[in-house]
Amino acid sequence: MSHRSPIWGWGVPTEAPGWAPPLLAVQFLTRIPVPMTARLSREQVVDGLARAVGWFPAVGTLVGCVTAAVAVSASAVWPVPVAVVLALIVEALLTGAFHEDAVADFCDAFGGGLTSEDVRRIMKDSRIGSYGAVGLVLAISLRVGTMIALVQALPPVEAFVAIVAAATFGRLLVVATMAAIDPAPAGTGLAKDIGAVTDIRRLGFAVLVALPGLVWFAVIDPAALLFACLAAGAFLWWFRRLLRRRIGGSTGDCLGFAAYAGQLIALLAASAA
Repeated sequence: MSHRSPIWGWGVPTEAPGWAPPLLAVQFLTRIPVPMTARLSREQVVDGLARAVGWFPAVGTLVGCVTAAVAVSASAVWPVPVAVVLALIVEALLTGAFHEDAVADFCDAFGGGLTSEDVRRIMKDSRIGSYGAVGLVLAISLRVGTMIALVQALPPVEAFVAIVAAATFGRLLVVATMAAIDPAPAGTGLAKDIGAVTDIRRLGFAVLVALPGLVWFAVIDPAALLFACLAAGAFLWWFRRLLRRRIGGSTGDCLGFAAYAGQLIALLAASAA
């Protein structure tokens, strides 16, 4: 697909090449340099981002592998709590604390906002208020606690697999959220840009992409994965009702909150099992 330049008549490509969507997914969700994307035109970036959504779980698998590797290997040298904290610091550097920021913004907005306008205004404010601080501390504490429990209780390989599966599961829940919830009328970020074009077909592709990050977890503990899927379905039902009632749809921060929630759901399921 292309359009013609009005001066030179050369065909300017508007469809992203096949290699672009996975690399754009990495560029969008992490701080990993992806210099190849610089050669894409603006139209190709827009097209590639729409198709990059299906690759989000693969980015989760990549990030989860780094986090799990640091947590498991560091636990052989330092106490497990120290190893887990080091792993989460590395992950925050790798991702730019993208999802943690979304958790704080979401808790601030939905905790302190009385009207739809209040929610949207607070969510766009870069400062963190009391609701955001409490929500972020609780979310990180819960994640640290569940990861410590996994690394202490499971053999290294199984702990590694569980942490990777949780990171994959969280990004898959983002795609499911975009497919289930329309962007808010005044939405921002990912939800506004490409959420409207995320459909069941892209969700199906995302499920296939997520399989490498989830399959060994399913083999090791299928009951935990089943519980995580059921809990994620209940969360998505509640989340959809909340967002539609309060702001008319999802925003970028809402999607980041969903990613963190999905990760916590999987970690809680694994640690409980």
